Amino acid sequence: METLIALSPLLLMFLLMWLFIIRPAQKRQKTTANMQSELKRGDRIVTIGGLHGQVDAVDDSTIYITVADGTRMQFERQAIARIVE
Repeated sequence: METLIALSPLLLMFLLMWLFIIRPAQKRQKTTANMQSELKRGDRIVTIGGLHGQVDAVDDSTIYITVADGTRMQFERQAIARIVE
């Protein structure tokens, strides 16, 4: 019983770390992966590097983006940070 009482602060610290750090990070990761898998032609996006553009074509693992001057660029799906409304 004394061992359980001695380990309780460590267990409590792990539980709090999971609730406040690990769980929200997993939710964000799942949301981002879902957004990246649902990209379609015409979506206005921002890459992780800050490049703004419009999705021109979508392949299995790559996205083709058209930027302001008409330049067409190819990016990995994981490089898309968010969709701009």
